[in-house]
Amino acid sequence: MPTSRKVVVLTFDGGGNAAGLASILATLEAEKVPGTFFLTGRWVQVYPREAQAIADAGHVIGNHTMTHLHSTAVPDSVLLKEIRDAALTIRAATGVDPRPWFRFPYGERTEADVRLVNAHGYVCVSWGLDTLGWLGSSRGTAADVTRRVVAALQPGLIVLMHVGANPDDGTTYDADSLAATIAALRARGYTFATVTALLDRPQR
Repeated sequence: MPTSRKVVVLTFDGGGNAAGLASILATLEAEKVPGTFFLTGRWVQVYPREAQAIADAGHVIGNHTMTHLHSTAVPDSVLLKEIRDAALTIRAATGVDPRPWFRFPYGERTEADVRLVNAHGYVCVSWGLDTLGWLGSSRGTAADVTRRVVAALQPGLIVLMHVGANPDDGTTYDADSLAATIAALRARGYTFATVTALLDRPQR
């Protein structure tokens, strides 16, 4: 995020399960930190109450396609249908329109893909750091998640986390580390924003 202010955007993708969501929402509420959640339509279909809880808490919700497909492997018509179907599903479950926020699954996109999504009213949001918490114990511990965020810290950093558990070991390191991560960033003078700050000017 283009800014010189000491601010971080915490984003959470929902495309697998929801094992860590209750903990994430509780931590964000306790710490008074806003979050941005990119949800697939399929996730919302499986977890409508959880999606509503995100909306009820006032967090920003963005579009993450319907099925978390590989965007670069499909024609434009398929990608647009995925985006439209996800938007309809999210609105039906939560009453929230995810526009204008969009995140490409896996971060995979071409310049043409970005232009296409922009032309249909969406702002594409990537990330500066993937915490790798979703990889579970194969990449360390919950404490390692916090260390990765601190090591990458810079003004405007967009952090990618996930609401679900690792499917192999059941760990929820992003959720487990969240309170410690927030504390570590605050200790370094950082505050927190949502992706809506991308539309704010000036960012100085």
